[in-house]
Amino acid sequence: MSYDPKHFTERARIIKALAHPVRLFFVEELARQECCVCELTAMVGFDISTVSKHLSVLKNAGIVVDDKRGNQVFYRLVTPCILNFFGCIEAVINGESEATNCAC
Repeated sequence: MSYDPKHFTERARIIKALAHPVRLFFVEELARQECCVCELTAMVGFDISTVSKHLSVLKNAGIVVDDKRGNQVFYRLVTPCILNFFGCIEAVINGESEATNCAC
């Protein structure tokens, strides 16, 4: 594989979108079920503006999509393969990546 700066810049942009504890939580929660902003706000205890900003980062990276229904906005995960990446991260955290060859 040759070095393609645009390709690796895109990868970095998506990884950066995930690089926050709250956004990681949102991805895992949205993998379970679609949620409205108000539900996610209650789960983390932040104000709606902060939660919306985090969701916007995930949406701009193509990880989640939104659907406005009346006064509520619902989000869902469109990249469930992200959870495979999380599994690999867990293997590294648990010191299992070398033993399992991290075939995540």
